[in-house]
Amino acid sequence: MLSPSFPQRAPWGTANKLRAWQQEALEQYFAADQRDFLVAATPGAGKTTFALTLAVELMRTGEVNRIIVVAPTEHLKTQWADAAARVHIRLDPRFRNSDWAPARHYHGAVVTYAQVAAKSSVHRHLTEDAKTLVILDEVHHGGDALSWGDAIRDAYGPAKRRLLLSGTPFRSDTAPIPFVEYHPDESGARISRTDYNYGYGRALADGVVRPVLFHMYAGKMRWRTTSGDELETHLGQDNTKDVTSQAWRTALDPEGEWMPAVLSAADRRLTEIRHHVPDAGGLVLATDQTVARAYAKILHSITGQQATIVLSDDATASERIEKFSAGDQRWMVAVRMVSEGVDVPRLAVGVYATSSSTPLFFAQAIGRFVRARRRGEAASVFLPQVPVLMGLANEMDKQRDHALDRQSKDDDGLEDSLLESANREEETSDALTQEFSYQALSSVAHFDRVVFEGQEFGQLAEPGTPEEEEFIGFPGLLEPEHVHELLMQRQSRQSRLREAREASAGPTETTTLPPPLHRTLKEQRQLLNSLVGLYARQKGEPHGAVHAELRRICGGPAVAQATVTQLQSRIEILRKRVRS
Repeated sequence: MLSPSFPQRAPWGTANKLRAWQQEALEQYFAADQRDFLVAATPGAGKTTFALTLAVELMRTGEVNRIIVVAPTEHLKTQWADAAARVHIRLDPRFRNSDWAPARHYHGAVVTYAQVAAKSSVHRHLTEDAKTLVILDEVHHGGDALSWGDAIRDAYGPAKRRLLLSGTPFRSDTAPIPFVEYHPDESGARISRTDYNYGYGRALADGVVRPVLFHMYAGKMRWRTTSGDELETHLGQDNTKDVTSQAWRTALDPEGEWMPAVLSAADRRLTEIRHHVPDAGGLVLATDQTVARAYAKILHSITGQQATIVLSDDATASERIEKFSAGDQRWMVAVRMVSEGVDVPRLAVGVYATSSSTPLFFAQAIGRFVRARRRGEAASVFLPQVPVLMGLANEMDKQRDHALDRQSKDDDGLEDSLLESANREEETSDALTQEFSYQALSSVAHFDRVVFEGQEFGQLAEPGTPEEEEFIGFPGLLEPEHVHELLMQRQSRQSRLREAREASAGPTETTTLPPPLHRTLKEQRQLLNSLVGLYARQKGEPHGAVHAELRRICGGPAVAQATVTQLQSRIEILRKRVRS
């Protein structure tokens, strides 16, 4: 049986196996009859099948007689060549810039964007030498560098037809994407124009992709700064950008308790899924090679099995991915291979253990888990309870376009340069280690909630408790329309379990769970007001003047609107002044 991603196809107009969106997109393509056509389809929807079906039809009618595919990575060159062979198109994945032309028994070649940028004249000759269809896979990579965009325009300017494909048709910067049209919106900003769009929400309704459940984990983090101060906060509470970043990095430290607890929960979820899908696998997305190996050791201690480690600078990375895809191993840990580079349909559980936070990187990462093989498969992705990731999880079905007229940072408050370093294969350093220098002291994990289709289910629970298990142990096969109902039932059961356990434990029960945020804010406001009163009496100043000075020094809104972190910073200043 062939994967639904690459089924055998007859020429367009005679196939009865095309998905509805693929047929619709083909009809729109031929109705538009234009040189450039941009298709944005969610990862796992079948862009490769659509592109190759179109290529077969264009070759059958004599519109083109050469096919060139431009892919983001070396690994994808082989995937494209294998997929093309299934529809009787012979593409050379080993074409080199020194070849000048593919062998006569090939219909064309598969190359990478970097390969084109290295010597665009070779690829321009290849394009001009025949009536060429150029398929630009994940075309947003064409804007990775100014020189890349210029080279791609030079190489494929003479092409007879250009098909632009993308699962995430936007970038985190304002670099223009080659051959994409930009038109002003209502505000005058130039926005990319997509000729055919097939988003995650529609694909989920059609049963083409899996539903994705996001398991959010919070917890208490403690670390020491370069000045020797020890800081402590709860991941997921309302903190400043710097505190959130350091708490996030503390959580990802393999020496703490947070990562082992989350990996253990993810493995229990994988076990539940494998009861129904025996070959289901899991993927941990790591920030760098050192922590990837550490995560693999933790997984080995949990499962008793070796995890497959995939590093982008490893010459055997593609072979490792293919072997894992064809086997039934439980876990793979990947670094720098998340961006369209890991295509393993059996992946059903993910752990987002990386510091990247842009919408583009997140969409590419989650795209590794949405490819459906049969009805009822659902994916579970475990995330740190960080506001930016929470927002992205709530906006899974949001349609985005590429905007040229905006600043280079997203509204998430974290640096988008993290994406560039995470996707650039030749780099091995972690961007956060350069931003902060600190020592992680301890981390404790708590289950926080499940996010599905923008709605939240569940409440704080300690790992290993029945309350957490309610959202780990539900069935491995779920119809999308039943997921919401099941989550509502599990939320009610979780509440009943907690009430029963607390009633039986009595008042002596201890817990590591943080107090509700509203109680913390109330206590911090009372403490701050008490200190303000004491300091005002010492200095003979009005209370309002002391509050105004604290806002000037620390920033932030008035006390009633301030976050816990903002209140704490004002309290610390007053404590020092009162002591002095």
